[in-house]
This record gives sequence, C-alpha cells and structure tokens, in this order.
Amino acid sequence: MDGHGSDAVFVGSIPEFYDEYMVPMIFAAYAEDLARRVVALDPGRVLEVAAGTGVVTRAVMRMVPGTAELVATDLNQAMLDQAEATGTARPVRWQQADAMQLPFEDATFDVVFCQFGVMFFPDKVRAFAEARRVLRPGGTLLFNVWDSLADNEFAGLLESVLAGLYPADPPRFMGRTPHGYFDLATIANDLTAAGFTTSPHHETIAARSHARSAQAAAIAYCQGTPLRAEIEARATPDLAAATAACAEALAQRYGPGPIEGKIQAHIITVKEA
Repeated sequence: MDGHGSDAVFVGSIPEFYDEYMVPMIFAAYAEDLARRVVALDPGRVLEVAAGTGVVTRAVMRMVPGTAELVATDLNQAMLDQAEATGTARPVRWQQADAMQLPFEDATFDVVFCQFGVMFFPDKVRAFAEARRVLRPGGTLLFNVWDSLADNEFAGLLESVLAGLYPADPPRFMGRTPHGYFDLATIANDLTAAGFTTSPHHETIAARSHARSAQAAAIAYCQGTPLRAEIEARATPDLAAATAACAEALAQRYGPGPIEGKIQAHIITVKEA
C-alpha cells in the first residue's frame, strides 16, 4: 500500500455504506463471475481471503455443493461482522486473518480466492506465497483486480474532482490502491516470486456500473471506502461538501437520474504444481 496503512482500514460506518452502496454498484456482477469460477473447480475445501462484507461468499454458498466447506477471512473484523449479520445460504466459518500470515496448516485448501482484495496487501508476494502454502498440490489461486482508472469511469472522474478540490494535497486513494495494481506483467512476476511455477491465466472483463443516482455513487466512493479517511483528514471542504461536489460532477456527466458507467477488471487464475 506504499506506506498508506489506512488504505486497508474499513471501520466505523464504512462497512455499512460499503455494503449498501458499493456492493450493488460495482462488486455484485464480478462476485457472480468469481463464484462460478470457484464452483467450476469442484473444490472440497475453500479459503476466501479479504472477504469484505461477503458478497462473493454469499454467491459461492448459493452455488457450491453441500459437501464443500468454506472459510471466509478478512483483516477487518468490522467487515466480517457485517457479512455475518447479512448471512449466507449455508453455514460459513468466518475468521479474522491477515492474508500475509494465514493461520492455517500447509496444503489444506483446494481453492484460495479473493475478490478485489489483493490491491490492499502491503506485501503482495508474501500474500501470494501464503496462498500457495495453504493450497494442496494441484490447487488453484483465483483472484480479480481492478483495471486502471482510465477504464473505470466513476472512479476516474471522482479522483479528478477531488484533485481539483484539494490541489495542494489531492486524495489519491483510488488510483493508488484499488486501481493501482493492474499491470499484468507485474502480477505475473509477483506470482513467480511467490513460488508459483505455472503461468497465470488472465481474462479482462468489462461491465457496467449502475447507481440509482449520482448522489448514491458519490456516497459510495467518498463514504463507503477508505477514501473517506483521506477526505476527512483535510480541513476544507469537509466530507459532506466533497461528496456533494462529486455528486454534481457525476450528474453533469451522466444525468440526474439513475446513472451507469464502464468498469473493468482482470481475473487471474494460477495453479499450484
């Protein structure tokens, strides 16, 4: 996270805003895709890393056979509390855990998967090595990452708006972290450095992000992610004014009613030998 420890902090009201606004706007479609990929591997024991509020967890548990076991982890207990409160179709083992120091024995999972969490890991090679350690021979690591801001319209626009509001010290959370780990060569090199000996397979998938209004999209990004902490750390304008400015910019570009824009992500699959 390039020294920005707050980039991985989802506390206070952020989990609720995240679940209400961010999940349906940008995460739900990719969650269904990732869940289908997990289930297609026919795993017996599955580990989810950086589960957040459980959007993929719920999708997997709707699809996976009843004999499969899923352990869902996240660094932030507040996110897991929100996920557990929402619930799943079948029982899940929720456990607070650091992706860079997983509290599991070697070779105990058929699949390790992660939706849009890898970008938050301070040491990605170490996290990949931990995933490889807990995978059984022939097991699969499956994860997705956002593409650049240029290919994710709402996030790109809001980063630009915030740069104008705070020209002396622009909040760069979106470009630095969620959209800062999209180079496929870098990802492949990190997986190799972590000990994977097979080449990763990748797909780039574009989708549409839908929000019920420009205001809802602005709240999602400004108040439902760690971007909130960066805005609140700056004296003026305050969080409400910054959110309003972002909402106005979105409405000007996409209209006053329900809005939609392009989102794009890479899906990475790599097998343990």
